[in-house]
Amino acid sequence: MPPSRNREATRAQLIKAVGEILAEKGFKGLGVNAVARQANVDKVLIYRYFDSLEGLIKAFGQEGDFWPSTEELAGGDIDAFRQLSTEEKLISLGKNFMSGIRARPLTQEIMAWEMVERTRLTEELEKLRERRMQRFFEQFFLKEDNDIDLLAIISIIGAGLSFLICRSRHIRWYNGVDLSCEKGWERIETGIEQIVRKLL
Repeated sequence: MPPSRNREATRAQLIKAVGEILAEKGFKGLGVNAVARQANVDKVLIYRYFDSLEGLIKAFGQEGDFWPSTEELAGGDIDAFRQLSTEEKLISLGKNFMSGIRARPLTQEIMAWEMVERTRLTEELEKLRERRMQRFFEQFFLKEDNDIDLLAIISIIGAGLSFLICRSRHIRWYNGVDLSCEKGWERIETGIEQIVRKLL
């Protein structure tokens, strides 16, 4: 195997190992030795390819399908999303965010771990998420002429969805809504739409 391909394969192994450890043990189980052991490579390669464990975490967040992309949050068609009204953008964003996080069990595990473990590594992933969501907001919402605090609305909806999705991993019901079936999540989608239309 050529060196460049070997390097790419090793980088992918290390990034995958991060996800596996986070899912199984949380951030407390994440260290240079643990990642190298999980990936079955020499720990020197972490420093060679990523400079540090923090650099590897950043790569995991950026390359490991950790968070929905801009295109995914926009429903697959950025240009079409841009043409929507503010109201429709907010509704679509809420639904796409919910779908994207529900499709990522590992992300749900990591978000749950972050609530109980505060480390420099959790902060790296938080910064990544924050930057992505802020860029999305700036790209599609900042120029909207509206007296309503759209960023606060997005934050409230996003926080509520994050909580419900993480909770649904182990707990079925929330306020009478069944989070274990699609019918329950359809109710949540309808709720998002009702909130946004009432506000705007």
